[in-house]
Amino acid sequence: MSENETNENAAAAAESGISPAKALYKEGFGLFVKGEIDEAIARYREALDTDGTLAIAWNGLSMALAKKGDLDAAVEAAEKLVELDPDDPLSHTNLSRILMQKGLIPEAEDARARAMNLQMKS
Repeated sequence: MSENETNENAAAAAESGISPAKALYKEGFGLFVKGEIDEAIARYREALDTDGTLAIAWNGLSMALAKKGDLDAAVEAAEKLVELDPDDPLSHTNLSRILMQKGLIPEAEDARARAMNLQMKS
């Protein structure tokens, strides 16, 4: 994305009432849905450069990285998501899924158990 496009998107985001980071996340999600994984990863990273606490962007990044097969980076992103949103069962479920994909079964089962415990509390 060019600097001009980024500035235009930031202005559009401001007018629509959403943050620039959230607008970038939404662009990334649209790219992910279309199967443009590398472009989605780039957009999620731009969103996180803008706001490193945007949990949904960490979720999107972890899913896109896992789809690409970069499981080490996907686990790191999923762990950051859990760090930012430790009480969200879906954060732990996402981590579990990626750990399972990586073949780390005991770790995946631990993350799944945390997700289930959180789900039962809510």
